[in-house]
Amino acid sequence: MTVLINERRGSTLGVIRIHNLRFHTFNGVLPEERHNGQQLAIDVALTYPIEARVQHDELNETISYADVRETIDTFVNTHSYKLIESLANELLKKILTDYPTTTHVNLKIRKYSVPMPGIFDDVEIEVAGDQVVNNQVLGSLASGDEK
Repeated sequence: MTVLINERRGSTLGVIRIHNLRFHTFNGVLPEERHNGQQLAIDVALTYPIEARVQHDELNETISYADVRETIDTFVNTHSYKLIESLANELLKKILTDYPTTTHVNLKIRKYSVPMPGIFDDVEIEVAGDQVVNNQVLGSLASGDEK
């Protein structure tokens, strides 16, 4: 976990990162991608006000890594899209909705078996979103807040 100080708000923000979650999915434009499937890897980072939330060293005061993993697993295994961009956008919305204490979520999805010529490891899409409550953005590190 990374701890960041956000001087504008005067609070300590924590970032929980889960790297390289692997899934066999049936996303893709081509029929063989949707029939045979392929492996995707997902990285997720959830920013939340650690100083305000974690007071007594109790799991219920933070975001459970296991719950986040289960949310992603269930979503990825019950939804199928032609574009990983669509998967990324919809999964981002799901995470922001299910974890309202987060102020910012960053999500990366890597696709390894891409039907195009050339030598490369993977194709990756990255999306990020901020929690919005009452038309107010709760926080983003994308604008240079990171310390």
